[in-house]
Amino acid sequence: MTTSPPVAAPAAAPATRLGGLLPTDPLLLRLSLFTLLNAFGRGLFFPVSVLYFTRVIGLGATSVGVGLTIAGLFGLAAGVPAGRASDRWGRRPVLTALWTGCGLTLAAYTVIGSYAAFLATAIAYAALSQASMGVRNALYADVLPPATRVEGRAHLRMVTNVGMGVGGGFGALALQWDSRAGYTTLILLDAVAFAGSALMVLRLPGTAGRRPAEDTPAGSRWRAVRDLPFLAVTCCNAVLALQYGLLEVGLPLWIVEHTDAPRWSAALLMILNCVLVALLQVRATRGVTDLARAVRAMRRSGLLLVPACAAFAAAAGLGPAAALAVLVAGAVLQVFAEILSAAGGWTVGYGLADARAQGVYQGVFNSGQAAATMAAPALVTVTAIEHGPVGWTVLAVLFVGAGLATGPAVRLARRDDWRGE
Repeated sequence: MTTSPPVAAPAAAPATRLGGLLPTDPLLLRLSLFTLLNAFGRGLFFPVSVLYFTRVIGLGATSVGVGLTIAGLFGLAAGVPAGRASDRWGRRPVLTALWTGCGLTLAAYTVIGSYAAFLATAIAYAALSQASMGVRNALYADVLPPATRVEGRAHLRMVTNVGMGVGGGFGALALQWDSRAGYTTLILLDAVAFAGSALMVLRLPGTAGRRPAEDTPAGSRWRAVRDLPFLAVTCCNAVLALQYGLLEVGLPLWIVEHTDAPRWSAALLMILNCVLVALLQVRATRGVTDLARAVRAMRRSGLLLVPACAAFAAAAGLGPAAALAVLVAGAVLQVFAEILSAAGGWTVGYGLADARAQGVYQGVFNSGQAAATMAAPALVTVTAIEHGPVGWTVLAVLFVGAGLATGPAVRLARRDDWRGE
């Protein structure tokens, strides 16, 4: 008996065109619009938040820092329950409720007058905001086709960078104005942006983020919190995500305290990062289409961070121009590491998740990244900032170790016997 040769599946159409700038799918366009609005609002609030708390409300800088750290811990705890809620009741209503709550808590910042009120509001905002990220990622998993999901995520990350950059520009104007009215206006605009984003999510087509089937086995609903191989992959991804704190916290301190590079170098490196990520992220993800390629991307990310850390360390002791040149070279290497780890992280985060409990899995995966964001400032300070080249070496070892460990962790996570029904 003869059989016809298998017909190759047609290649998936790209999710974007013109270098990732324009979506080809109408639904991705709608996701881009509410992502842009949400990111613009967050960009407004980010640069003015601490100064508003200290200069307008009159709180001490240390008290604000402690309060935001406490709020961050509540944010970490909120991700998994919110993911479970979205698995049960659907992504759209849960994400709409979370973003509406974010808008209300931001508006509450404009009327608080005590530390207790600040702490309560900060906890509420952190919990709602952090919880929304995992639910949003699960929504993306529901509505973006698997073949173009990572490319779609890359496009949305580019949109996020643009939105936050534009919002941050307006935030800088408020910083120059330095008045209660200016800060309050930006906070309320961010609240309105959250409300608008929530409305746009609610108005997505009825099949977007639809409610999961009711026959999901009870054991599958919370599987992510006891899926040890998946947790190992989450930890590897979280360690690689420490590089974001390296750029945002470590480099500015390193430049000012340990190098002769111009102080504005930190701003230059941040702008360089945003521009290169926007230009390269979509292109970099088009080749990361399965778990094997994702593992290679994350391994390369860890390896690239070694020379990046070496370049940052080498900037100490050089003249201003040479230090700036070395820092720029290190920052470019870090950008390539960042876009590779992002593409690989999205692929393994979605590819290893149980589709019946996508919300919980994305809540767990996103909580790992959030934990890295919280830990990064302290870790970078006690390594690179306090111990110089030795500290940079420790960070490089952590990064390359996480990149190399991703492969074994992913192979273990793919074993069905670890993930029984």
